[in-house]
Amino acid sequence: MFQIDLSKNDLNVLEKIKDPESDPSRIVNVDPLLPKDPHVTDPDIYQQVSATERDTVMAIQEVELQIAGLKPSVYQDPIDGYWNCIKVLDALIEEHPNYASARNNRAQAYRRLFGDSMLVGTAVDSMRLIKDPSPEAITKAIDVVLSDLDIAISLLTPKTPSMPISPTNKKTLSAVHTQRATIYHGTAKFMAKYPLVLGQQRREAAWSKLDFETAASQDFAMGGRYGNEVAKGLAVSLNPTAKLCGEMVREAMKKEYSPAFGA
Repeated sequence: MFQIDLSKNDLNVLEKIKDPESDPSRIVNVDPLLPKDPHVTDPDIYQQVSATERDTVMAIQEVELQIAGLKPSVYQDPIDGYWNCIKVLDALIEEHPNYASARNNRAQAYRRLFGDSMLVGTAVDSMRLIKDPSPEAITKAIDVVLSDLDIAISLLTPKTPSMPISPTNKKTLSAVHTQRATIYHGTAKFMAKYPLVLGQQRREAAWSKLDFETAASQDFAMGGRYGNEVAKGLAVSLNPTAKLCGEMVREAMKKEYSPAFGA
């Protein structure tokens, strides 16, 4: 029987391939004394903005309870309830364009209406509320969602890995990265059968399936880094580089050491 001796460096490299969040230098520096949002620092304004957002999120939750049959219907069509909430978020973002949390929630509302596979618009998505959206509606939704997520990440990401962020900032970054990862992952699953409906101005318009899988894994990893354990696990399982490396190592060991290796 052969014994494989790996150096400490080899083990460290393999661990990082398996788990991209294993590097201790990537630990998030959280400071609860910082303003909850780095761009809305006035406490009174933040209180007003966050209260409007909180009421809107609660209204969305009420719509979901109605969809589930757990509360009496307020809207004849729950889609109308979602559009009303989106209008409130539109106004909030117009007044406070650097308030990233509202952008995160608007993106989530659009995802519920148009589904995680909106980038391949004709793909079947049982979770979306609008079952047969027009091409124009899908195009607008994609533009809003991807722009909101990109801007939110840009607004909240610390300039250096060691720069402290607030707990609220950390939570929002986790949600934003996980949302974008979910969309990229949903796109990768369906794009072999359905064409992308992205405008050419978006960088994703030129991406391959592997590009979407890689980006999804990276965003899930960032979601995990900022606190979402489910996203962290998905980052590892969906990482195409880790999959490829694992397959290559397994095949090499089969050939080198035993035809029965891994049996």
